[in-house]
Amino acid sequence: MKRIDAIIRPEKLQAVIKSLRQAGVTGFTVVPVQGRGQQKNVKGVYRGHAYDINLHPKLKLEIVVSNQYLQPAIQAIVSAAQTGQAGDGKIFVYDVQEAYNIRTGLVDETIDELNS
Repeated sequence: MKRIDAIIRPEKLQAVIKSLRQAGVTGFTVVPVQGRGQQKNVKGVYRGHAYDINLHPKLKLEIVVSNQYLQPAIQAIVSAAQTGQAGDGKIFVYDVQEAYNIRTGLVDETIDELNS
């Protein structure tokens, strides 16, 4: 199993979800995050005072898939989230040794079933 952490622009979420579903990936977690990469600072004004926005709002998708769904999931994310501009995001892939079902306390074998 693999875990995919994808940092994307918030406005791309619905397109990414649609693309993931078409690739056969249905389970994921979405977390609002803020971060800094190659995207430039933005100037803001609040009550007449100018300030720099150094952290940009993003969304983090956490997805666990069987190995056979890894590349289709990555391609789905890239194709739906890519704008060609700085700030499109990143994808990180990790190995997952085991997953447990909290309800039963047993090793969760449904990752392969959910994505097939």
